[in-house]
Amino acid sequence: MSDDQEQVAADIAAVEQANTAFYEAMERGDLDELSGLWLPGENLTVSCVHPGWPVLSGRSEVLRSYALIMANTEYIQFFLTDVGVSMTGDTALVTCTENILSGGPAEDGGELGPLVGQLVVATNVFRRTENGWKLWSHHGSPVLTEDEDEDADEDESPS
Repeated sequence: MSDDQEQVAADIAAVEQANTAFYEAMERGDLDELSGLWLPGENLTVSCVHPGWPVLSGRSEVLRSYALIMANTEYIQFFLTDVGVSMTGDTALVTCTENILSGGPAEDGGELGPLVGQLVVATNVFRRTENGWKLWSHHGSPVLTEDEDEDADEDESPS
């Protein structure tokens, strides 16, 4: 393997680790760690689109959204599939499917509410900094399941 190929392989591994760290911080509800994974400062505007939300721009607005999600989520776990990494210069693009398992609000007995599954396709854009790869943008979009497609077809009346 040439030096260039080794450097690309090392960069891809570092981006994959930064991407994994992002989801692990979400699972633990660790806002401090999550904050450290995003590009610092407001000079480079970060952005985020959560499924069903409008575009959030600016570091403080994006991090506030994660604080709200963490405060209102009893349990969340991500199983990432279809992970792909593309790179050009100091920018990396990660695409993946987030297979999300989350727990609803606690029941009267204090136990976790029913678990709910959801599929989201995500694009995470990272920038290389002197402190490693940092998130520049996250965009998540819900995936319609076959059941949802069938329900929509049944609801439509023939012309």
